[in-house]
Amino acid sequence: MAEQKIPTGPFPVLPLGKGIVARDMVLIGASFVLLALIIPLHWVIDFTIFCILVLSFDLLYGFMGRLSFGHVLYYGTGAYIASLMLLHVSRNPFLAIAAGVGVGAVLAVVLGFVVLQTDGAPFALINLAFNQIGFWLAASGLQKFTKGEDGLNTPVGKWGFLDFANQPLAFGFLLICLLAVFLLLRVLTLSPYGITIRSIKENDDRVKFLGYNIFAYKWLTFVLSSTLAAFPGTLFALFYGFVAPTIISPFGNVEVIFAVLIGGAGNLYGAIAGGVVYKLMSNYLATNITRWEMVLGVLLLIWVFKFRRGLTGYASELVLRLRQRPAAEV
Repeated sequence: MAEQKIPTGPFPVLPLGKGIVARDMVLIGASFVLLALIIPLHWVIDFTIFCILVLSFDLLYGFMGRLSFGHVLYYGTGAYIASLMLLHVSRNPFLAIAAGVGVGAVLAVVLGFVVLQTDGAPFALINLAFNQIGFWLAASGLQKFTKGEDGLNTPVGKWGFLDFANQPLAFGFLLICLLAVFLLLRVLTLSPYGITIRSIKENDDRVKFLGYNIFAYKWLTFVLSSTLAAFPGTLFALFYGFVAPTIISPFGNVEVIFAVLIGGAGNLYGAIAGGVVYKLMSNYLATNITRWEMVLGVLLLIWVFKFRRGLTGYASELVLRLRQRPAAEV
């Protein structure tokens, strides 16, 4: 019998993960295509962008257990930088994406050294403070560049056959982006790196005792998560052609947090499912009910208290019960 090789290094995919990753990507892609056939396409495009943002937050909160109230700072940064690139440099969408993600990454690298000096509630609140500063800069501090509350009207991204004004083409491109982010995070979370950050979530003192540099892992995860948050911000700017300070408002963090809780923290499937469910509820209620914010708040509270482990946790429990039932009857 041939000896099985064990993967080494910080990022190799575990043997079990390769088939699972391919299966998951096919299921996610098919699910979004099916959604696009059932509900308005612009809704599904909005869902796709939002789900990438939720995935990025799940890496930080769901897998490493660090709750941040400043995650949309990087989302908004990516959107503004991409818009400025489209306005003043080039309509090439890939240049706009690269610039937005690059600036978001640099911001995360710098702020990561500051916010990670704390943990728990102070960590969440310091991130909130930086997010509030970013919101103020967008609304008034850098009004000369951001146009303040009036926002930036930008040309829709276009390069070759890729035209974001064409909704089917834009949806196809955004779906590829979502699957690419999912693949990246799936590889990372199935790797020894992913096991380490989950261990940090459970007990970082024990991980430190084992000789790991936990600050390096925290910082790397924070930078990865924040950089990935800037990515959907650039996609938002490319598709909608308008960016206003509301995109960087600290209140946006609540939506992302609720989406993760709805789907189940620490599960990439849950992040996507939670993002879709949250957007479905908010879009449907906003279209059909006058005081929709209050109704949405009540529904979210009921959901979080009823399904404490989220959709994925409830589904796992249900599958386990169904598997145990025949054995119990025998």
